[in-house]
Formats: sequence, structure tokens, C-alpha cells
Amino acid sequence: MYLLLPLLVFVLMVAALVDAITRRDDQVKHLPKFAWVLFIIFLPFLGSVLWFALGREWDRNPRESMSFGDPRRWSRDEPAPARPASRPQPRDYRTTAQQLADLEREIEIAELEAEIRRRRAQDVPGVQPPDAG
Repeated sequence: MYLLLPLLVFVLMVAALVDAITRRDDQVKHLPKFAWVLFIIFLPFLGSVLWFALGREWDRNPRESMSFGDPRRWSRDEPAPARPASRPQPRDYRTTAQQLADLEREIEIAELEAEIRRRRAQDVPGVQPPDAG
């Protein structure tokens, strides 16, 4: 009998943690989700009661429940209709060094194109260069 109250507090804390973690960020009120989780962990009874009373958004139109790994949890939009199965995207087998080298080349090309545009703008007759004045 003396273990009943701690067991109830533990069950309430676990339920509050699961509910807080599975909520999307736009369904959490007054504090960031991370702060609510810490609050529930460090003050189990008070944090759990306050989470259910103040912290969660109570929908008038309940939606279907979502699991931990459901990607709809992370989007703020309505779930998109199911897409037909498509082929998997090709993997990028380049190393990190190769990817960085490719990015540096792209930056260099963009800088050269900007330089070409600047020089062409200077060569237009009747238009003075920006530094001449």
C-alpha cells in the first residue's frame, strides 16, 4: 500500500514525458518543449500536473496519434497525401573532402561569374564605373 502513491506519481510522470516528447513544437505552450521535459523530470508530480494543465495544446478536433519516428511530428503543415512509392534516391559516395572541394569550386565559379558581370557593366559605353566620380 505504501508503494501506491510513488507508483502513481511515476506513471503520471512517464505519461507526461511521453506526451510532451511526442507533441510538435507548435502544440506546446508557455515554455519550450525541452524546458517542459526537464521540468517534468526534476519535479515529477508538479511538472506532470502543470504539463497537463498548462503546457500542452488541447485540440478540439483530435487528430490521429503519431509515433516517435513519424515525420509528420516535425512539420507544422497538415500531412500531405500519401505518395506512390518511388525509386530510392541515389547515394552520394563522395568523401567529405571531395564534397568540400566541390563546394569550393562552386564558390570560385560564382566569384568568377560575379567578376565577369562587374567587368561587363564597366565596359558598357556611357556608363561610368562605380569608382569614377
